[in-house]
Amino acid sequence: MVRAYLEAEAPRVCCPEHGVVVAAVPWARHGAGHTRAFDDTAAWLAVHTSKQAVRQLLRVAWTTVGRIVTRVVADAELATDRLAGLTRIGIDEISYKKGHRYLTVVVDHDTGRLVWAAPGHDATLGRFFDALGLERCQQVRLVSADAAAWIAKVVAARCPAATVCADPFHVVKWASDALDQVRREVWNAARKHGQAGLARELKGARYALWKNPEDLTGRQRRKLAWIAKVNDRLYRAYLLKEELRLVFKLKGARATVLLEAWLAWARRCRIPAFVRLARAITEHRAAIQAALTHGLSNGLVESANTKIRLLTRVAFGFKSPEALIALAMLSVGGLCPPLPGRLS
Repeated sequence: MVRAYLEAEAPRVCCPEHGVVVAAVPWARHGAGHTRAFDDTAAWLAVHTSKQAVRQLLRVAWTTVGRIVTRVVADAELATDRLAGLTRIGIDEISYKKGHRYLTVVVDHDTGRLVWAAPGHDATLGRFFDALGLERCQQVRLVSADAAAWIAKVVAARCPAATVCADPFHVVKWASDALDQVRREVWNAARKHGQAGLARELKGARYALWKNPEDLTGRQRRKLAWIAKVNDRLYRAYLLKEELRLVFKLKGARATVLLEAWLAWARRCRIPAFVRLARAITEHRAAIQAALTHGLSNGLVESANTKIRLLTRVAFGFKSPEALIALAMLSVGGLCPPLPGRLS
């Protein structure tokens, strides 16, 4: 190890607006205790290596790394406009801490990058559109999201020209939840009537009912065939779930026709969980139809959320969510600087 010392004059000046401040120097960010090269190296390592590697290699505390990545991202945001040219965006929320602590995240569908994130969810989304500005809000055409009412309400108020597309994954999850409710009802009825063997078999059928048909094992296929013989109501619920999944695999005009047929079947199926599901889908029909027409889902947003969840483990020890957001912007937002002295 070679110890190096950097000496330079950093005069203090008296500013009429800000008072006494240290003059800016080209080799360090204002208010930082490290050089630009050190900051950029720490930010790059925080994205590409483990927490322990960064601390041992650079000999700094992890809270210091949190302050460094926040500085680096703030500097990068001054040099680029991440909100320019947004026409198709995805919005979601992710829990980053116990106690119902959420981040609201916005992803650009055209670049696949995280463009904005902030703590909170319900009242936070308006801040994104404030940053976007009135003129650029008019340019947003498509917004993918789950069926959360708070997202649809804010988008309708701030981007009247935008069409909200319901995420197909969440709609199919509604059907999976309805199917599991039917399974539990059949299981409870079997227990109530002393059919212990039937109840035991139904309890083990959960994953066979949930999985996609193409992913079933031989044992699970036999389990479905057994359900078709012993309980018609549960098997019809399974078929309803699978046909709704097929709607989103088809997309376009064929999907629209199949969705109409599915709604008619679900309304008259006499299975309360799926009758309620048909009402919910009818309520969100416009957003679901938009997803079928434009082929837009929240898949990119969920991918970004998965990466952010991993980063929350890395960022454990940071003092504020802003440091976690900065780390996410480096990793998922494309703001990570190259290693000093290298072009890429």
